[in-house]
Amino acid sequence: MTPSATLHLMLRTVCLALCLATASFAVRADTQWRDTLRSQIERIDQATPGQLGVYVKRLDSGEALAYQADRSWYLGSSAKLPIAIAVLQEVEAGKLRLTQKVSVQDTDKIDGSGNVVWQQSGTAYGVDDLLKRMLMESDNTAANMLIRTIGEDTLNHRARHYLGPKDFTRITSFVQVRKEVYGELHPAARTLSNQQLVELAAAPLGPQRVDKLVRMLDIDKTALRVKTMEDAYARYYARQLNSAPLTAYGDMLERLVTGRMVTPQHLQRLFKDLKYDSYDAYRLEKGLPRSARFIHKTGTQLGRACHMGVINPQDGGRAAIVVAVCAEDLDEHGDAPRAFEQVGRAIAQTALQNVAGSPK
Repeated sequence: MTPSATLHLMLRTVCLALCLATASFAVRADTQWRDTLRSQIERIDQATPGQLGVYVKRLDSGEALAYQADRSWYLGSSAKLPIAIAVLQEVEAGKLRLTQKVSVQDTDKIDGSGNVVWQQSGTAYGVDDLLKRMLMESDNTAANMLIRTIGEDTLNHRARHYLGPKDFTRITSFVQVRKEVYGELHPAARTLSNQQLVELAAAPLGPQRVDKLVRMLDIDKTALRVKTMEDAYARYYARQLNSAPLTAYGDMLERLVTGRMVTPQHLQRLFKDLKYDSYDAYRLEKGLPRSARFIHKTGTQLGRACHMGVINPQDGGRAAIVVAVCAEDLDEHGDAPRAFEQVGRAIAQTALQNVAGSPK
């Protein structure tokens, strides 16, 4: 072998060694954030009452952290995003128009966020307006109107492709949520009218609401199947309605921002309704840097809380980080927001570091 050939072979060997070393370092760097984040999540979970479930995925590398994310979690109002996607897919299939008017019916009205419940029956809203109210204001009555418009069976046929079939049963109307919960106290509660359900919700959630239900049903308190709202909700949650694994919800978010769920035009309107242009410093978002764009939807119910979203979803999800977090058996208004903020901060310190194309 000539000296020049020997030198050439040595250079190739050195280059190959450098490439392998660089690739090995890159792999370690890609997975190191996941190990560090898991340790931080474990510490947060141990210091917090109840349980946390966390799913985080970096779309630039495909690396994901799943912490208690394969089991089913109650979604609460986080279920409104798959409802919105199903509505937009019906629009794209030519079965519905965003400008189409839908009138409020007595059977749509239910307590919760938003003010559509207080409008006179017959008041008309465009589908586009209902989507905005459902996502931005988390209006339960608007959600019920959209579910009625496309049909619950259609919704669940589509949602099963997003969230199932593993550990996914069904998304119901928010009226049905109330009837099923109160029905755990006494079966006759399932026959209450929407107006009665709204009046019942005016009583504080606890012994006073149970007492009001007893008076409304005109029954003896000894006839109750369980004695507390906490027990009623526990029995309802065990049925796993309106629930899904965080891995499945995260997969849905990934397909959404990478353009595999709705058209680019509809995706941009979802970004707006999911607060892409605003910063609320609430739950997970409070722990994230202001420079990070975040589309998200929360869900809250007795002893349950969720915060689902995508950090930096723009540009086809090139630098996106999918996040799905739920908590159970803790104060949904106190402990949960604090724990979620800590999770957001941990994500910012780990998964959000060194993502190509992310804002600095």
